[in-house]
Formats: sequence, structure tokens, C-alpha cells
Amino acid sequence: MSAEVQAENTGAGSPFDLTRLGLVFVVLLVGVTAYFIYWAFGYTEGHFPTILVLATLFGVFMAFNIGGNDVANSFGTSVGAGTLTIQQALAIAAIFEVSGAVIAGGSVTDTIRDGIVDLSRIAVEPADFIYIMMSALIAAALWLMFASNRGWPVSTTHSIVGAIVGSSITLGILSSGSDTAFSLVQWGKVGQIVISWVLSPALGGIIAYFLFREIKKHVLAYNEAAEQKLEEIRQEKREHARRHKEAFERLSEIQQISYTHTMARDAHIMADRDFEPEDLESDYFRGLQKFERQRKELHPHRAIESFVPPIAAVGAMVIAGMLLSKGLGNLKLDLSLLQDGLILAMVGAIVWIAVYVFARALKERQLGRATFLLFSWMQVFTAAGFAFSHGSNDIANAIGPFAAILDVLRTGNVGQNAPVPTIAMVTFGVALIAGLWFIGKNVIQTVGHNLTTIHPASGFSAELSASAVVLLASILGLPVSSTHILIGSVLGIGLVNNYTNWNLMKPIAFAWVVTLPVAAVLAAIGFVALRAVF
Repeated sequence: MSAEVQAENTGAGSPFDLTRLGLVFVVLLVGVTAYFIYWAFGYTEGHFPTILVLATLFGVFMAFNIGGNDVANSFGTSVGAGTLTIQQALAIAAIFEVSGAVIAGGSVTDTIRDGIVDLSRIAVEPADFIYIMMSALIAAALWLMFASNRGWPVSTTHSIVGAIVGSSITLGILSSGSDTAFSLVQWGKVGQIVISWVLSPALGGIIAYFLFREIKKHVLAYNEAAEQKLEEIRQEKREHARRHKEAFERLSEIQQISYTHTMARDAHIMADRDFEPEDLESDYFRGLQKFERQRKELHPHRAIESFVPPIAAVGAMVIAGMLLSKGLGNLKLDLSLLQDGLILAMVGAIVWIAVYVFARALKERQLGRATFLLFSWMQVFTAAGFAFSHGSNDIANAIGPFAAILDVLRTGNVGQNAPVPTIAMVTFGVALIAGLWFIGKNVIQTVGHNLTTIHPASGFSAELSASAVVLLASILGLPVSSTHILIGSVLGIGLVNNYTNWNLMKPIAFAWVVTLPVAAVLAAIGFVALRAVF
């Protein structure tokens, strides 16, 4: 892919490329944020307006950077494969990320992210709790912006967890001493995060490797061999036409007229699909019929008709399972295991039939183009499902701490959980998409181009593998990061293709390791600064 095409697909240009669409996002983000602040003044009854405005800006900034890193990471394979342009990815993200956040993002969120710290061990004033969350938001956002600028996909969950740990320890040290401060942290959960640095990419890489290897063997390699044989048939047809033309030119004028009439009759016969080969009179059309018979006996579309539909069905069941367990988990649907199984079976059956019919409809298409279209559509659906699940879960990395701040400003007390107003979800969802547009291009470039070569079949394999691992981890309660899983899946694809940019992976892996401590240090500094100012 040329540099110009890559730049177009990833929206490359200046980090704040104020095209017409960019200006629309600026106006939309500023307008929605301003309206939210106006609404929040009434919601909090005008308590601490300066804190409210600052906390809102920090929260929106965090959501903006989640879009620039986490959402960009999610759509990197689709854009890199050429399945989606950045504008199309933006449209899908806008619909499914925001829908996931608003529909299934949860009406109540825990005030302490994942229970990583236990503030009940010390007396925490409401103001100090607000400073913990504000410093966590700005610290995580700054680290995400730095990582996005470098094109490093990092975990937003680890960023906000590390930031909350850093600001909480700082409060503990200032109020009760270092011993008490460090006892606030649930170090077992920190250990789980450390385990996820290895577990997440390893699981994603293993599943993507085996999945794409089978697709490459049974579909892509089969198609390549079929294309080669089809090209040989085309060459023979061209040679047949050349020989016939030379023989025709050697005929007398009367013979040429007679043979022309014979060919006209054969052309008319071949226009009828029910003709018999024995009805043909001319050597030319008999030869064409032989080549057509050879082409049909080759069954060039056999792989995409027999192997792809069941893969699509399994993929649809995985995506549906991820939506039921994670994307719609906050809706408390209370479905039984049997009901979940029946839903997944219906989804799988419908997709199997639909993809089979679609593959049959592509029979007249050139084989490579038909394969590209088939996997492109499948990749769009996996990207949309992943986006909905992502919006319903990872938006909590921004909305969780902010909702806690909002609740304290409204009630004056620190509760165990806090309601999440719908308008806050919408505001943060808009910030998410704006972040993808303005600062997501470097992460998209890394995931979609620089780590390995991605095309629709491999991009679909990476996204499906990541979804499968997220679903498996959700069921088993394993500590994993969706960002790390997807990167591992991309690396697994690279191993199959014998091309992986390990030199680029080194700084990314380093960024994963330092995310927690860097966010913690930044949050500690932010907490001290906020406490000093207010």
C-alpha cells in the first residue's frame, strides 16, 4: 500500500487536522460538553462549580484519549486491512461505541475501580476523594495521550487503575504514613495485572495463530492454487483463439463465410444454458466448451462456499456470546444457560446460511475479489460487535471516576457506588469518537500496518481471536486486557505470515510494563497539586 493511500486511510496529517469533519467534531464536542456542564450545575445544585467544571474537562479529556488509543487499537486491523477507511471506522465507532456506552454502560458504577484500593482503612474526606479521582483522570489521560502520540497501544484500564493507586497511596502517606498507605492497595489485584502482561497477548496470539493458519491453508492457499489453474485455462483459451484465428485466415472466402455461419449458430446454441456439447459444430466453440468444463470441474469457489460459512457461524456465536456476557452484562437480562445457548445457536445458524448464500452469489466474481468481499463483510461485523462491547465496558475507565466525583458533589458523601446520568454517557461517548478522529491515527498505523501485514482474512482472524479470548476470560474470570489481547492476535498473524516487526513490539511491551507506575506517579503529583490549589 502506498504512503499516500495509508495516509488517506489513517487520516494522517497534522495531529489536529481541522478538515470539515474535524471542525464538526470540535463544535460537537465543545457543544455537548458545555451543555453537560450547564446540566450538571443543576444536578449538583451548584456545589463547588470550579471543581465541577475542572472535573468535567478532566473526564472528557480522559474519554478523548481512550478514543485515541483504545478505540483506535480496536479498529486498527479493519483500517489496516483496507476493509474500512478511517471515516467508515469513525461511523461504526460512533454508532456502536456510543450505543454500547448508553444502552449497556450501566446505570451505576463502582466508585473505586475494580476494588484495587480499600479506602475504608483511613478516614477520607469527600474533597480528598474528589482529588483522588480527578488526579487519576488527568494522569491516565496524559499517559494515554503520550502513548497515542508514539503509536503505542496501551491498556486504558491499567492506566486508570495505576492512577487511582498512585493518588490513593499519596493520600495515605499524607494522612497516616507510608505503612498504612501501602496497605490500602489490593496487591493481589496488582499481581493479576502483572500476569495479564503475559497472559493476554499469549492467549490472543495462540488462538489467532491457529485460526489464521487454518484459514490460510484451507481457503487462501486453495484459492491461490485455483487462481493459478484458472490462469492456465485462460492462457490456453487465448492460445486456442490465436490458433483458430490463424486457421480461419488460411480458409478461402467461401469457406470463411460458411464457417462464420457455423460459429453464429454455435453462439446462438451456447446462449441457451440447456444446450448439449454435441450440438456444437465448430472446433472453436467446442474448444471453449471444453475449457468451461475444466473451469467448472476445478470448483474454484469451493473453499469460500464450504469452509468460510462455518467459520463465520462460529465467529458470530463468539461475538454474540461476548455481547451477552460483556456488552449487555450490565442490563441484568438474567438469561439461563439454556437460553444463552439457544440464542447463540440461532445466531450461528442464521449467519451460516447467510454467508453460504452470499458466497454462492459471488460465483461470477473473480475469486480473489470474492474472497476479499466475504472476509471484509465478516470483519465489519466483528469490528462492530467488538466496538459495542468496548463501549459498554471500557468507557467506565473515564465515566467511573467521574461519576464518583459527580455523586460526591451532589450528595456531599462518599458512597460505594454512583449513578451514571445518561447525558454523561453521551458526552463521554462523543469525546471517545473525537479522540479516535484527532489522535488515533498513529495507533491505527501501528496495529494495522507496522506490526505486520493485515488483509481482511487476517484482520478478521485477529478480531475474532481477540473476541474469543475476551469471552473466555470473562467466563473463567482471568485477568486480561483487551488491548494486549488484540496486539497478541496481530503478532500471531505475523507469525503465520513470517513477518512480525519485533523491533516495534519492544517499546510497546515496555509501555505496557510502565503504564501502571507512570500513571501512579503522575496521579500522585496531580493529587498533591490539586490539594495545594483547592
